[in-house]
Amino acid sequence: MKTSFMTLFGLVASILAMPATRLNSRQAGLCSSALATPLCCDVDVLGVADLDCAPPASQPTDLQSFNDICAADGKINMCCVLPILGQALVCQAPNP
Repeated sequence: MKTSFMTLFGLVASILAMPATRLNSRQAGLCSSALATPLCCDVDVLGVADLDCAPPASQPTDLQSFNDICAADGKINMCCVLPILGQALVCQAPNP
């Protein structure tokens, strides 16, 4: 009796632990591994600092959609190492 209860409990717990929906694919290929944070920024200062940066408003699926999402807000698409309080350090344009 205890064994069947534990088996049933284990099955129910594993079913509840599974995600109900499929996960969205990430921005694989948008930015190189070292510059892994895709951001939409207002100004790029010689690739050292970018001002008024924010994550894209929606999930980009490729480089063109990343560019379009940022351009819709009047910003440029950048890949940055260290985003801090709306500013980003060591940024570069994403590679095609």
